[in-house]
Amino acid sequence: MEIISVYFALLSIVSIFIFYLLNYKYRIGFLAILSCSFIASIDYLLLLYIIIYSLINYFIGIKLPNSKYKVLLFRTGIIVNLSQLILLKYASFTVDPLIRLFNNNIQFSKLTEILVPIGISYFTLQGIGYLINIKRGWEKPEKKLLDFLLYITFFPKFLSGPIERSNHFLPQLKSAISFNEQQVSEGLKIALFGFFKKVVIANQLGRIVFLAHSDPDSFSLPELWLVVLIQPLYLYFDFSGYTDIARGFAKTFGIDLLPNFNKPFLAENMTGFWKRFHMSLSAWFNDYVFNPISFKFRRWGKSAAVFALFVSWTLFGIWHGAGWNFMALGLAQALGIIYEFFTKRIRSELGSKIPAFLRVMMSRIITFIFYGLSLIFFFSRDLNSSLHFFSQLTDLSPWSNTKHLNNLLFFALGLSFIFLLIDYLKQDHTEINNRIEKIFSSSRIFRLSVYYAVAFLILVFIGNKLTFVYQVF
Repeated sequence: MEIISVYFALLSIVSIFIFYLLNYKYRIGFLAILSCSFIASIDYLLLLYIIIYSLINYFIGIKLPNSKYKVLLFRTGIIVNLSQLILLKYASFTVDPLIRLFNNNIQFSKLTEILVPIGISYFTLQGIGYLINIKRGWEKPEKKLLDFLLYITFFPKFLSGPIERSNHFLPQLKSAISFNEQQVSEGLKIALFGFFKKVVIANQLGRIVFLAHSDPDSFSLPELWLVVLIQPLYLYFDFSGYTDIARGFAKTFGIDLLPNFNKPFLAENMTGFWKRFHMSLSAWFNDYVFNPISFKFRRWGKSAAVFALFVSWTLFGIWHGAGWNFMALGLAQALGIIYEFFTKRIRSELGSKIPAFLRVMMSRIITFIFYGLSLIFFFSRDLNSSLHFFSQLTDLSPWSNTKHLNNLLFFALGLSFIFLLIDYLKQDHTEINNRIEKIFSSSRIFRLSVYYAVAFLILVFIGNKLTFVYQVF
């Protein structure tokens, strides 16, 4: 089932009415059935696989606290989670080349032709995080199988997150959720603007990004640099659009999902950026990879943090896909953060000599450009394609005529700047933002006009389909 469709939106809205008409005892069951049906609409085998996956993690979690073989059981659970992820997502990059060394033609990557591994990176991290939490005593095992199944399969977040924490999601299912008109209304508004971000803005920006990476030689130098600047905007509006849809519809059911974005382009360095962008993923790696490694090797001093950073960001890159370009993506983020760590004092001294406003704006621009350049690894087919794209950015041969820019692109860019301006006012000029919000909330006609205009534009652009970028991870 396509999330970006009128059918999905109407089905979700109807589901909200059914959910609150049901006795609270049956609501979790209804959401579980709804979520399983959503997955089945993608692939029946995928649903069967996820049910088996959920059962394995559920029973390991139940047995883990009181088992005589706690360490062995825990490690078995982690190995099962990682093995299925490697076989279904990374076989072509790791397993198949290893097998070919022994002159064997078995290809485990063929498994993806039988089972579509959509959402696997997300529910695997949720399963691993759940087992680690129980092992460390951070939470007790979930005894209700239906609740745990919903934790893994909940349809708003299934395709592209956020990566939920079990100790955040599961407790919300324990209390009877009563109908709250304001909460449902707020959730629908969030989802509406999520559709707008994806359909009206991201889809228009994405076309020039994918075209540039499929044929960079046909782009002039100014066009390629424009693509570098558009890449962060496209990824943000595409991914945050999905997150808003997920969080919005979840909110209508009385469930709050973890936030994933917090004005990322106002970050003044990469360290701050990753506390604002894809927050659920970066926080997961921080809690379950970086912190344990840096603590284990703490006797190394600063070297422990550097080592932990390289491991965390390498895994972060690999999480995004099977390829050296994704590993390079992770290493680029690690190098950026390590540079900031070791030059913090020097940069502070230099920054103190520059007017505060200029320093902040320069820092934000540099951070944005660095991230845009690093995304070349993200959008390229492979590492060679990435390096070729970089080489084209320094090609000073005569420029061809501009031919890839169009009115729809500039329209989407204009809308994206409006969203960024709103974020800027919220953070840096709260008084002006409060006045605007007061005007917006006090004028019902103006407010409804905005909502109708947003809905109208969604319907106009909804036929221009592009898959969510993070859906493939």
